[in-house]
Amino acid sequence: MRLKGRVFKFGDNINTDEIIPARYLNTIDPDILGSHCMEDADPKFAKKVKKGDIIVAGRNFGCGSSREHAPISIKACGISCVIAESFARIFYRNAINIGLPILEHKEVSKHIKNQDTIEVDLSKGKIHDNTRGNEYSTQAFPQFMQEIVKAGGLMKYIKKVK
Repeated sequence: MRLKGRVFKFGDNINTDEIIPARYLNTIDPDILGSHCMEDADPKFAKKVKKGDIIVAGRNFGCGSSREHAPISIKACGISCVIAESFARIFYRNAINIGLPILEHKEVSKHIKNQDTIEVDLSKGKIHDNTRGNEYSTQAFPQFMQEIVKAGGLMKYIKKVK
């Protein structure tokens, strides 16, 4: 699986309330959630994102509550992948469950800049910054997780393999 997009950068400890503010939790409609994604961190974020773009962040991305609304809003607004130094455990699981690929890398957020164009090869664990010409290696996305993402999430994957 290869992904290519423009980078939107965020810092450390981006919590689920910044990803999707609590005032929008009265819906599970992905389109509505996507239109408010990252609103409290960057009010214009959802309007700037194009399908395939990628979030690069610091440590502890997705900390806070355990709601699935956060990764749903990220995926629904068009983000194809999130790369961070580390993720909150429940966010990591929720992201995989809804079919949003996420990768951990300790240094990428220090070197890749906002608006760089990057390519991510999930099966090889490679991140290539097309803007700066740098390449980074990380753990490859396990095959079974790639299959979950391709299916559109865990529930769709389970229905597919039955």
